[in-house]
Amino acid sequence: MYEERPARLAGAVLWTATTDPAASARPILPDGCMDLIWADGRLLVAGPDTRAHVPTETATRYAGLRFAPGDAPRVLGVPARALRDRLVPLDALWDGPEARRTGERITEAPDPAAALEELVRLRSAAAPAPDPLLRAVVAHLAAGRPVARTADAVGLGARQLHRRSLDAFGYGPKTLARILRLQRALALVRSGVPYAEAAVRAGCADQAHLAREVRSLTGTTPTAYARLSASANNDTAHPSGSSTTA
Repeated sequence: MYEERPARLAGAVLWTATTDPAASARPILPDGCMDLIWADGRLLVAGPDTRAHVPTETATRYAGLRFAPGDAPRVLGVPARALRDRLVPLDALWDGPEARRTGERITEAPDPAAALEELVRLRSAAAPAPDPLLRAVVAHLAAGRPVARTADAVGLGARQLHRRSLDAFGYGPKTLARILRLQRALALVRSGVPYAEAAVRAGCADQAHLAREVRSLTGTTPTAYARLSASANNDTAHPSGSSTTA
């Protein structure tokens, strides 16, 4: 079973899941986010994905906090580019004993998800304030605006925006724009909107354009995605923290 709710951190989502490690895992799609995950007592960090992947974790209980795009690096203290397409133990990023003690406290808590959320809340309060420029970049790209117009709107040159994006999101603004556009389109498809209409509403040139993006970023076809989406019931846990599957 998978459940989620808004976290006490702007734009973040707190999620919990239980799963059968022997069950077949569904591929995870890139979503522009990073997650801090408690998995049967271990703390993991899921970096930003550039492609779909099949989870390899075998935990039965998960609690995770999915950060808004660009927010995790300031809280976790590591640039997103260092974690692109990676799932790493927290003790590889923080002092080992500190990370292990933190994991033990969360495991011993009556509600590991609430304990994880409180950890992130305290870390966020002690970290640098969120960069309003980065949030503006996400807002513009999520609304479907071109990268060049986004750079102009936030007052950055193309190279500056690309450099800032690597540290904040793990990849350049064009890749983030493609991922956010794909998520917009697939959300429309899951709600019953026909592919051709979803493509245009999400910002693709046409249905063929969306089909190419689905293949490139998910490794599957639109037809296969629609079939899997129809059969999904959000009861599968994913180490990346995302409930969106290919």
